[in-house]
Amino acid sequence: MRVSVNWRQSVALVGTVQKYLAVALLVPLLVAVVYGDDVLVFLASILVTAGVGVALERFEDDHAELGLEEALLFVTLAWVGVSVGGTIPYLLAGVDTASTVGLSLASPTALLQSVVNALFESTSGYTTTGATVLGEISFDRHSHALLMYRQLTQWLGGMGIIVLMVAILPELAVNGAQLIDAEAPGPELKKLTPQIAETARILWLVYAGFTLLYVVLLYAFHLVGIAPNMNLYQAIAHGFTTLPTGGFSPEADSIAAFSPAVQWLVIPFIVVAGTNFALFYFVLKGKYSDVFQNREFQGYVGAAAGVALILWVMLFTGAAPGLELGGVTQGAVENSLRQAAFQTVTLLNSTGYATSDFAQWDEWAQVVLLGVMFIGGSAGSTGGGVKVIRWLVIFKAARRQLETTVYPDVVEPVRLGGQVVDEDVVRGVFAFTFLYLVIFGASAVLVAIDAGRVGLSLSTIEAVSASIATIGNIGPGFGMLGPFGSYLDFPATTKLLMIGLMWLGRLEIVPVLVLFTRSFWEW
Repeated sequence: MRVSVNWRQSVALVGTVQKYLAVALLVPLLVAVVYGDDVLVFLASILVTAGVGVALERFEDDHAELGLEEALLFVTLAWVGVSVGGTIPYLLAGVDTASTVGLSLASPTALLQSVVNALFESTSGYTTTGATVLGEISFDRHSHALLMYRQLTQWLGGMGIIVLMVAILPELAVNGAQLIDAEAPGPELKKLTPQIAETARILWLVYAGFTLLYVVLLYAFHLVGIAPNMNLYQAIAHGFTTLPTGGFSPEADSIAAFSPAVQWLVIPFIVVAGTNFALFYFVLKGKYSDVFQNREFQGYVGAAAGVALILWVMLFTGAAPGLELGGVTQGAVENSLRQAAFQTVTLLNSTGYATSDFAQWDEWAQVVLLGVMFIGGSAGSTGGGVKVIRWLVIFKAARRQLETTVYPDVVEPVRLGGQVVDEDVVRGVFAFTFLYLVIFGASAVLVAIDAGRVGLSLSTIEAVSASIATIGNIGPGFGMLGPFGSYLDFPATTKLLMIGLMWLGRLEIVPVLVLFTRSFWEW
């Protein structure tokens, strides 16, 4: 067997990514200087990250070209690299989520737990999952700089690290379409301009523009007195995690810590984050019909509005009007509508924020929310999950199958919005969805078995939600994994499984699994 993949070139490019991430660490370093905490931690993190990047770049082969195989390997390794590199600030800060052992070598088991927890938190950040093992989130236990770094990882991972690299590195522009296609969520890449690097820059500019607008509005709410605790730090921190549909928050109570006005403001920005960002480019060009006639956008908005309405009716017509249940006042129009709309969009788009403890809601309301987790946002958005476009293709293909069963001689292509969907895309959608559901189901069983091995009692819905929340990059689940819960109590083996699920979910499975096929590596 002769290896056909030039792995050296892929590894060298991972080094370049690490080098640029060292620059991004200047943000938490600035916060550390302002608040006077963890300055040395982030100075050291910058030096170590940059040093690793420079070392990996030495693998570069000047005469090699970046083909499809190298592109797939680079994208996959890059996401592993940033997650591993992202553990450095957690470890240097001495954050051990199980105890206060930190990096003590006196207890190898505690050290291993610290490393796994740091890797879990880092992976959850960069993949915008939002699951946490930090336990109680507070400024008494964690520095302002470390919590801002945690927020920043989600913003960097939201639009895509590879998309950012294609936008700023000329050497990646040649094969940029292959790289973005391997990283971007959804079954296809919408090329907005003839130059893929320009497309990448447009996507990132739209993403950054919405983030800036959101931060300004949040802080404006603070200045006019309708959001007293939404100071500039909090506004920036939540700006870093709303547009990437991440869900991390410096507040233990998430968005529930802020006023109803803030909660209403968050909702439309989560909807924006779950929308295909290419559509906003058409808005800027004045092509409004391209937006409103887009079948995926119609399905996305319809699903969000429909589920929110169903949940509102369920919460509003509770058996005990006036009863406070998990943050919802039954029979209160505004409260129940806000809670229903917020939890629908946050779980539909895999954001993971919370305004109430939906783990305490009626079991049928929880079933609805569990179903929402399987839908996902739009292709080309920062949302996770299966994606609306795939479900539309599946439903169309299923209807075609029923019709051709009656009339077997009829040739009928799958159409969306009047456009024929290529049969290769249809097969790809079915393959992805099948793999997604199989891995989800098998992982739920493994989570339950491993938890039982260490005496951790999990209900069926907790095991199921743990699996879908990690592979769908959603974050919170039900029971002990509720929106104000934590993944801290799981054994290290389960956390490693979940790390793999977050990684698979962010890269949408196929680009990762193809690396484990024999044909990928052979001539």
